Amino acid sequence: MAAVFSAVTACGDEKDQQPTDAAVVQTRSGPVRGTVTADERAFSGIPYAAPPVGELRWKPPAAPAVWSAERDATKPGAECLQPEDAGRLTGSEDCLFLNVWTPSGAADRKRPVLVWIHGGAFTTGSGSLYNPARLVRTGDMVVVTINYRLGALGFLGHPAVAHEDGQVGNFGLLDQQAALRWVRDNIAAFGGDPAKVTIAGESAGAMSVCDHLVSPASDRLFHGAILQSGPCEMQTDRQTAVAKSEEYSATIGCPDADAAAVARCLRAVPAEQVAATPLHFTGEAGVGLPSPSYGQPLLPDDPMVAFRDGKAAKVPVLIGVNRDEYTYFVAGQTITAQQYPDLLKMFGPQADAVTAQYPLDRYAQPELAWSAVMTDHVFACPIADNTKSLTRTGPVYAYEFADPDAAPLPGLPSPPPFPLGAAHGFELPYLFDLDRTPSPATSAQQALSDKMIRYWSAFVHTGDPNANGLPHWPRHTGDQSLVLHPDTATTTNIHETHHCALWTQIPTP
Repeated sequence: MAAVFSAVTACGDEKDQQPTDAAVVQTRSGPVRGTVTADERAFSGIPYAAPPVGELRWKPPAAPAVWSAERDATKPGAECLQPEDAGRLTGSEDCLFLNVWTPSGAADRKRPVLVWIHGGAFTTGSGSLYNPARLVRTGDMVVVTINYRLGALGFLGHPAVAHEDGQVGNFGLLDQQAALRWVRDNIAAFGGDPAKVTIAGESAGAMSVCDHLVSPASDRLFHGAILQSGPCEMQTDRQTAVAKSEEYSATIGCPDADAAAVARCLRAVPAEQVAATPLHFTGEAGVGLPSPSYGQPLLPDDPMVAFRDGKAAKVPVLIGVNRDEYTYFVAGQTITAQQYPDLLKMFGPQADAVTAQYPLDRYAQPELAWSAVMTDHVFACPIADNTKSLTRTGPVYAYEFADPDAAPLPGLPSPPPFPLGAAHGFELPYLFDLDRTPSPATSAQQALSDKMIRYWSAFVHTGDPNANGLPHWPRHTGDQSLVLHPDTATTTNIHETHHCALWTQIPTP
């Protein structure tokens, strides 16, 4: 059972000092009291910024309040306001919290730090969903998970609520940077090394990592990066963000007027109404989403272009894709043989070439054919492009997660209508303990999970995932990615296996 220890303040001469209370840590804002077990310490719900409410809605994050009494850090803070099932909402507008996990003896020396940025199409998710206990114990590291503003509250790009130098939107990205500055300034008190921070994320979290790799404001806040299944080509240009945000403003009852009037109107709209009204800039794998917008000082360039131009941060990168990403998005749909050719018409003049590469008779069901098309187009090939580009600025280690029997995440049909394989997000239970999500079940899957945790941990420690007793993971030099599979330890050429020669000729819709 977890025990919450009583406070003891060390003072006076060294010989008179009492043992330090492992459950209490002094941050720059004030002391926090967490939970201690034999294996790890956990500190939850720590505010890294002021509540972004009232006049602080749609403004860059402000410094948190200072407190003197111990703050309870034994339970998570509220997740950011977001839609839930059946049209319900969950969370709060007051949500800028983070969680810190450390080994039980973390204060004895500095350990490397992993900062996890959650996914969820920039509309759902929270840091508290990810329990990193296995990474902390096996990897001997400090792990930080964070919340950031979501949906329109996080990414509305209306000029009426512009911030520094006329920049628009990107409030969720600014939150992430505030959390990274908090880590820089506070993590040593938890036994973490602020000079050895790796940022990591999956899906929209990996898209965020793409942004930090090219944002001047993120420079020197991290020293390594992990990108899991990040469709970074789905970022938005400033012009699109402004146009869509102006349409959104009218939708929620704040039509065109002078900027001051629109800003007052927007900040007066109930947060629940804002969260319940979707803001779409573009589509991630067919799902409308807001996103960070480039073409302004915080994010000058499209990350995909910046990577190709060698403008990414010069840090080690671990990057990968799941073999069957898109089955996650098709699992609740029905696609007939008659509909399949109509879907391929979205590729215009290249539709015949796509049909030839992905003939319907090659797949057991039309849904699997369409999944293969979109896995390669939206995920595998853009990620292969980024992988190659990032070798210009630092060492890169690439993977393909390929467990064909990975357990489905919550929210999908049960049983699934067809084999989902290694779908989007299905690698997450191999690294984290997720609420309501089965852990790897078979001995081979558990062995793969253990292997992945050791690879990720070695990367956080050294910038290289290789460690004693693990199959060699070659540094990426243009073609080979390590296959993460329960029964094999091989490499594959992502560019070839996912038909990227075709997709590099077809713009992402």
